[in-house]
Amino acid sequence: MEVFYSPYDPATNDEPYSVYARLRAQAPLYHNAGLDFWALSRHADVSAALTDSALLSSDHGPMLDPGAWGTHARRFLSFVAMDPPEHTRMRAAISRGFTPRRVAALEPMIREIAREHIEEAVERETFDFARDIAAKLPLDVISELVGVPPSYRAGVRRDFSSVLAYDPEGKMAEDGLKGIVSLGDYYRSIIAERRAAPGDDLVSALVADDELTDEDIVAFLFLLIGAGAETTTHLLSAAWYWAWRNPAQRAAAFGGAITGWMEESLRYDTPAHGVARRLTRDTEWYGTRVPEGAKVWLLIGSANRDEDVFAHPDVYDLTRDTGRAISFGAGRHYCLGGPLARLEGRVALEELTKAVSPDYDIDETGIRRTAHGNVRGMVNLPTTVKRA
Repeated sequence: MEVFYSPYDPATNDEPYSVYARLRAQAPLYHNAGLDFWALSRHADVSAALTDSALLSSDHGPMLDPGAWGTHARRFLSFVAMDPPEHTRMRAAISRGFTPRRVAALEPMIREIAREHIEEAVERETFDFARDIAAKLPLDVISELVGVPPSYRAGVRRDFSSVLAYDPEGKMAEDGLKGIVSLGDYYRSIIAERRAAPGDDLVSALVADDELTDEDIVAFLFLLIGAGAETTTHLLSAAWYWAWRNPAQRAAAFGGAITGWMEESLRYDTPAHGVARRLTRDTEWYGTRVPEGAKVWLLIGSANRDEDVFAHPDVYDLTRDTGRAISFGAGRHYCLGGPLARLEGRVALEELTKAVSPDYDIDETGIRRTAHGNVRGMVNLPTTVKRA
């Protein structure tokens, strides 16, 4: 039976890994003529493609969704929709406001926010883990980083949620467009305030760089709140769910294996599931010539389950060596927010193991997943807990 793959197929979205295994075995170069993309699924191919920006350009953005693919992608996705030398200049400028020292200094703030959301949820005993903890924490951390006052953070979360509302064809809903306009206007107002009266937040560091325009900064903030917040949200939900599904691994997690819990969750149920690239010249893979200009889909989620790299890849194992996982990409476009996502993940999981008993329960019938191609994760995860 011929393998079929579409990231917008609900059945595949619910359980993609058996499809990925068939792609790796039967169609390591897969062509979806209807959606007009080519997919690479093996670890060797995906990791090589991620590091070859001369062959596979980022100038149309990383998103497979039809409305987001094109030269306009940089308006909302900053330097991830650029190639050198523009990418080099923009990433270097933004990195100066996003240093390891600045990220590490955020830990007390992150822990305070995590404790607040966890305590509110645990007080109710039954709650939606994805919505009430996993989604709120990274958005509030980014709001703190940007300088959004607490009174407006619920509004940022609302606008961000509407931006993620995609239909099955991958087109952004009307509310999503309104959310983008609303967030963009709000971020421009913050930038104007920081130019007039700088503070010690990230936006103040960015406006101090003469190479960055207001639109450059707005695009980066969209990237930060989109790629950064959503990745961490789905990392936390995946860790919570798969530990529940694997009691022995859950015991290890609650026994202190926090780093292994986080890293194996990133590999096993990778949030940033795939990225798109534009092919710059005719290229042959597996005996098939792919034409210049083709949209190539790099399946990171499949690569992280490749049996040629990870022994027993479909086993969730917190002791596994995940050193070859490419959960945050590779090469020039390795995720700038990776260290922040890992910090948030570690802190949240530490606080959860302190706050609740390991015998928590999940209502699988209430789980709902994202419906767009680049990111895979849970938007609803009904949970019942007991205090530790």
